[in-house]
Amino acid sequence: MAGKLNFSLVAPEREIFAGSVDQVDAPGVEGDFGVLPGHAPFMTTLREGVVTLYDGAVRRQFAVKGGFADINAQGLSILAEEASEIVEA
Repeated sequence: MAGKLNFSLVAPEREIFAGSVDQVDAPGVEGDFGVLPGHAPFMTTLREGVVTLYDGAVRRQFAVKGGFADINAQGLSILAEEASEIVEA
């Protein structure tokens, strides 16, 4: 795995996250999927669930309620119907 994946998570009210990460796992309607740098392009709809991003030893999670994921040469963009970061207590 070389390089980083450009990742953007956008909800209707604002951009929740934008940055370069090592991997993103997301809840697709046909099953969970993971995206690494250089992934083949595709677009899919999302079901309610958790988007997890990994950047080195850092792991962040975001609750999403539906939306779309677009993977292309520029990276991964998720347009969620609702999204918020899950903060561990």
